[in-house]
Amino acid sequence: MSETGFASQGDLEEKQVSFTKLSDNAYAYTAEGDPNSGIVISDDGVMVIDTQATPAMAQDVIRRVCEVTDKPIKYVMLTHYHAVRVLGAAAYGAEHIIASRNTWDLIVERGQQDMDSEIQRFPRLFQGVETVPGLTWPTMVFDTGMTLWMGDLEVRIEHLGRGHTKGDSVVWLPKDKVLFSGDLVEYGATPYTGDAYLTDWPATLDAVEALEPAALVPGRGDALVTPEQVRDGIGGTRAFISDLLASAKAGVEQGHDLKQVFSDTHAAMTPKYGDWVIYEHCMPFDVSRAFDEAGGQRDPRIWTAERDIEMWKTLQD
Repeated sequence: MSETGFASQGDLEEKQVSFTKLSDNAYAYTAEGDPNSGIVISDDGVMVIDTQATPAMAQDVIRRVCEVTDKPIKYVMLTHYHAVRVLGAAAYGAEHIIASRNTWDLIVERGQQDMDSEIQRFPRLFQGVETVPGLTWPTMVFDTGMTLWMGDLEVRIEHLGRGHTKGDSVVWLPKDKVLFSGDLVEYGATPYTGDAYLTDWPATLDAVEALEPAALVPGRGDALVTPEQVRDGIGGTRAFISDLLASAKAGVEQGHDLKQVFSDTHAAMTPKYGDWVIYEHCMPFDVSRAFDEAGGQRDPRIWTAERDIEMWKTLQD
């Protein structure tokens, strides 16, 4: 951990963007472990799944969409509420912004605090932050799921359970067997669990796996283009979540404080996961939430810019 600031504040290297075709209707916008966006294209229009962090950064997504279709971007889908996923929405001029009701509730409850917190933690991901007009508000909200027909293309949007947040949603193209998972699944990238329901997450991953995707766009990491890669991505995410919570539970049961639990968990998990993207940045937040959940804190506490700094200082060696 850095003694001068969050590990992510020193992450200044630009990433190489890939725009991967998964089917005639689906593309993945990925960038070496930075937040991904998904693209659904039909004869009727386009859906962008997760927007990038600012309208300025969204322009590159728009440029790449325009290279493969002249159809308008009609829909923006938010897989969850985090600022890095939603604050670029204004760039697309979409007719509708779609999210789960739980995501709407999280925006109401903690959207501003999360915006302030994330911009402080990870400045490189908020290039052109001055272009953000404010919080992104959905115009279309569902409880457990909805089916959208984009022309003759069936697009299923489902809340399969709690995990990365309580509002996580996936986008599923049953004809193409392509799934956009948001941060429920990561690939070679460390899950951020500061707002997570760690006990519930593995069962939600079981529901993801039960769809039997042939290809999957994770929240971070390369697009998974074979069933084998999909299983690997889901399995790796499940293992990380399970190992994290088990270590925190062991520490809590022994009466250890947060700093000791962090030290022990970091030491135990680094050999297996230490080379994953944003590992050092995520682990203090991840262990803090795991410590709370292991101690009986059912719902994640709100991360504010002030709480971020307090936690980071507490865990310094």
